[in-house]
Amino acid sequence: MGWAGPRSVSYHIPVLLDECIRGLNIESKGVYIDCTAGGGGHSRVILEGLTTGKLLAFDQDPDSPCLTWRDDRFLFVPSNFRYLAEWLDYFGIDKVDGILADLGVSSHQLDEAQRGFAHKFDSLLDMRMSQSAQKDAAQILNQYTESDLADIFWQYGEYRKSRQLAKLIVNARKSLALKRTSQLNDLVSRLEKKDLTKVLSRVYQALRIEVNDEMAALDELLRQCAERIKSGGRLVIMSYHSLEDRRVKQALRPRAESDGYQGSIYEQTKTDWKLITRKPIIPSNDEIEQNPRSRSARLRIAQRM
Repeated sequence: MGWAGPRSVSYHIPVLLDECIRGLNIESKGVYIDCTAGGGGHSRVILEGLTTGKLLAFDQDPDSPCLTWRDDRFLFVPSNFRYLAEWLDYFGIDKVDGILADLGVSSHQLDEAQRGFAHKFDSLLDMRMSQSAQKDAAQILNQYTESDLADIFWQYGEYRKSRQLAKLIVNARKSLALKRTSQLNDLVSRLEKKDLTKVLSRVYQALRIEVNDEMAALDELLRQCAERIKSGGRLVIMSYHSLEDRRVKQALRPRAESDGYQGSIYEQTKTDWKLITRKPIIPSNDEIEQNPRSRSARLRIAQRM
């Protein structure tokens, strides 16, 4: 058994690290999953709590430094976490003791200009977390209908001028294909003079979610967590915007089930989860000061019944 690898602070600073690790309630012989390995900040500390246990770390980004880690307790899975159950079956693992998911985009992806995630760089409109993905942001902007673009900006970015922006995009692409972030930034700036940076963040978030099919992937993950975490195991999940947090909150609520008789008015409440946190944990002022990108994090912890 050897150490998996060095710390990778430059790739991504782990958010709410201590709270996540306490939330997992790690057993030294347990089996755990880090759905978003990134730079390995959370994975590294999980490994510190294991003796003969195992950690499976998922990440579809080929830049993840965890790809090169070597440790008898560690398995790196170069895949989207939506395929979690398939990979557990592949490794012959039925249920696990805990699952951690740090949703959203890493600091590395935001800071790498060529990835096209950030509006602050003039780069190609890409935004793919996995380079094997079929569509990038440029294809969406140039091929989607005006109505579909408006829906994306409204549903995933909650942008109030979504229809106006969609119309600008469709008109602009008639004369010149939209390929660069600077082109998109220019179109948004025609609608917004105040709070331009905030609006651009919403627009880019919406595109990123669509490019990577993030909401559907999250729904699939939440369903599989309920099936593959053993009784007494923990789910620790951190979101960064209301769309994600709403889905997590809903998935952890008790659900009503019919008593089996067609047309019956009687239902029973089935509880899959015991909430460890009634309200989401948020970063402290000190953490936000040290890592401003942590400011929107919302951490929820639940135990499988």
